[in-house]
Amino acid sequence: MNLFADLLASTTGTRSAGTQGASPSPLVAAGPRIQKSRRGVEVKSAREIATMRQASRIVATVLRETMEMAAPGMTTGDLDAHAERRIRELGATPSFKGYHGFPASICASINNEVVHGIPSGKRVIKAGDLLKVDTGAYFDGYHGDSCVTLCVGEESSEDARRLARVAQESLMQGLARIKAGNTLLDIAGAVQDHVEAHGYAVVEDYTGHGVGRNLHEEPSVFNFRTRDLPNMTLRAGMTLAVEPILNAGSKACRTLKDRWTVVTVDGSLSAQWEHTIAVTSDGCEILTDRDF
Repeated sequence: MNLFADLLASTTGTRSAGTQGASPSPLVAAGPRIQKSRRGVEVKSAREIATMRQASRIVATVLRETMEMAAPGMTTGDLDAHAERRIRELGATPSFKGYHGFPASICASINNEVVHGIPSGKRVIKAGDLLKVDTGAYFDGYHGDSCVTLCVGEESSEDARRLARVAQESLMQGLARIKAGNTLLDIAGAVQDHVEAHGYAVVEDYTGHGVGRNLHEEPSVFNFRTRDLPNMTLRAGMTLAVEPILNAGSKACRTLKDRWTVVTVDGSLSAQWEHTIAVTSDGCEILTDRDF
């Protein structure tokens, strides 16, 4: 999840992307899921990463089930109810529900909705929709966070399928550049090059982030080359949520009156993929890997 990065800045004191969107909802405490962040990047111990692995496995399980069950005629509220029930059955708490006032356990964003779509029992999923489902789980003091993009039904257009595929490929291109000693710009450059080679635009208003005790921690994991955000050398034990967001048209976004749902300004399709990873000496471990 990449809830307004200015929320991250408000808790860590670090400037990050995402300040061009509308102001976020007022800060609302949500029990142990919002904690005072320790300044700076946290390098996790083996024990902490083991716990995050369990939280992330819950997220991966729920997303795998969601991908299998999403179908025309269902509502985004149906998916949210299933996700919350399963997260709790698996011994965790939904990371998103109540986080800075967000009302649900998943973000469900359709077609030109970029991020933070609010699930509803009135929002019916249609054949051909491009659906982004983002969710997180809080387990034993740590979070996992991941997002997938689904082309619903056989009626999905080739344009939608291509955008979703390139978005997933761009995530994997970024992950391939992660290892101790490389930098955030190595990730960003790999993502941006793949996206732009296919004629799409990287959304710059929202970035990935550190993740661990808090759903959003330092650093901002950006998907585009910039000198406006701190570049950083990766260290083994850092845990990051890497999440490229692509628009088929312009990168420009705006926030709807609900103060959460972000849409493309030009109405073009948007796609997003995200994994929680742990940096290792020679690569990374994908904690939210769904292939298990």
